[in-house]
Formats: sequence, C-alpha cells, structure tokens
Amino acid sequence: MRQKIILFFLSLLLISSCLFFLTYQTYGNLDFALILRGKKILAFILVGIACGFSTISFQTLTQNKLLTPSILGIDALYVFIQTSTLFLFASQQLTQTNSLLSFFLSMISMVFLSTSLAFLLIKKFNQNLFLFLMIGMILGTFFNNTSSFMQVLLDPNEYDHLQNKLFANFSNVKADHLLVASILILIFCLLLFIIAPKLDVLNLGNDRAVNLGIKLRSLQLLTLFAISSLVGLSTALVGPTSFLGFISVNITYQMMKTHRHRLLFLCASLVSTLLLIFGEFLVEHLFSFNATLNVIIEFTGGCYFIGQILYERRNNTI
Repeated sequence: MRQKIILFFLSLLLISSCLFFLTYQTYGNLDFALILRGKKILAFILVGIACGFSTISFQTLTQNKLLTPSILGIDALYVFIQTSTLFLFASQQLTQTNSLLSFFLSMISMVFLSTSLAFLLIKKFNQNLFLFLMIGMILGTFFNNTSSFMQVLLDPNEYDHLQNKLFANFSNVKADHLLVASILILIFCLLLFIIAPKLDVLNLGNDRAVNLGIKLRSLQLLTLFAISSLVGLSTALVGPTSFLGFISVNITYQMMKTHRHRLLFLCASLVSTLLLIFGEFLVEHLFSFNATLNVIIEFTGGCYFIGQILYERRNNTI
C-alpha cells in the first residue's frame, strides 16, 4: 500500500511538472511552446524509462547497487562510434544523409555493439566481479583514448559538429526519431516487465535462483540483451547520461523499500523523468543555457556517488 501511494504521488508530481514546464513563460505563444517543449517532454519520458529499467536490471544481474551499465564502457562506445563515423566520413557527406537513416544506423550499431560487449564480459567474467569491472573500465578507457586521438586529427568545423553529439541534448530531438525510439524502448521495457518476477528471484543470489528453478544463463542473456538495447537506444537518441540511472535508482531504493522489480521499474522511471525535467528547467531558466543538462547530471551524480560510497563504507565498519 505504501509503495502504491508513493507511485501515485510521483505520478501527480510528474504530470504537474510536465504542465508547468510546457506553459512556463510562453508569453502568449502557447501553441509554439507546446510543439517545441512537447518533444522534449517525450524525450525526457523515454530516456527516464530506459535509464530506470536498465539500471535496476543491471544492478540485479551484478548484485551491486553502486554499478550502472556505463561501467561496461557503453557511453565511451557511443563517443567512439560518433567520432570514428565523422573521422571516416566528412560532415558534409553526413549532412546529405537522411537524418532518420543516420539515426537508425547509429541506433543499430549501438544496440548491436553494446549487446555484444556486455554479453562477452558477463560470459567471461561473471564469477569475478572485480575482474568484470576492471575489463569494462579498461575497454571504456580504450574507446575514450582512441576517440581523443581521432578528434585531434579532425577539422575544427567537424570537431565542433561532433561536440553537439557527445553531450546529452534534448533540444534537437526530431519527431521521427522519437517515434522509432519510443516503439523499441517500450518493447524492451515490456520484456523486462514480463520477466520481473524472475528478476525478483535472481535478487536472492545466483545459487538460490538456480535452486528455485531459474534458468540462470538464459535469464542473464535475455536481461543483458534488453539492458544493452535500452542503453544503446537512449544514448543514440540524446547522448550519454551516465549518472542519471545511478541517482534515480538509488533514490528509488530508499523510497520504495521493496525488492519487487515491477514497482521499482515504475518508481525509477518516474524519478528519472522528474530529474530530467528539473535539470532542463534549471538549464533554461536559471543558467540561461550557459550550462548543459549533462554537466548538471554529471556533477550531481558524482557528488551523490561519493556520498553513497562513504555511506556504505560507514555502515560496513559499524
């Protein structure tokens, strides 16, 4: 009952926030504001849902509440794909390509490569968490360093064009991109929602899950495929949002006090969307676009991450 009240309250808060964001300082141009800000709201909702579902599922797989899918180097992989694409094909040629086709190719490459990378890591190093994390961070460093090398060789105009894609940007999201991404994101979220009872059992530990009749390997692969696809779709749509899932999911754990994944999925999606709306409001109306949403998310997430580590360390020493 308590969890349902929290979800109801968050839903009302989200609806109120969306209405306030859509109508604040429209100066009589409500129709134009609804079109412009409406796309942002839909992007906020899609990214919030993808982050909530993927992060909770990934933490269940790894049995660690301090980890997010970005530890696998998926964000660095996105930077590598965008940089290498611009390095191999000039920006003039890319602008001549159909935007929906370009987005679709970027989305397919992100989903395929991130799923393959995550599958390889969890297959080889699932029994050794520290080695699993180390290999993921090494691959992320490799992708970042390779991207930095190619960026140095880029033309300054092409480098400026690249920078617009490497940070979370909700302002330039196109309606046709949102349509394709929304269909795929909802499909993968529905998949995770269906297997949520099995994830509840998996949360007890791998050995107990096997004893209770869970086919561990198939469940891990299916969940990992959905996680990687959601992260890849979200990143291809607006860019990297590394710490968003970590903040929203840990807030969700503290609010819900339950291990039922369906409730956690819903709450984390609502919290993520609220954080995105609040962050974008600060960017537009407080900082007057002198800061980016990505900077706010990374700064807040970094501080929250350090706080969580200190909190866990203090509890373990008591």
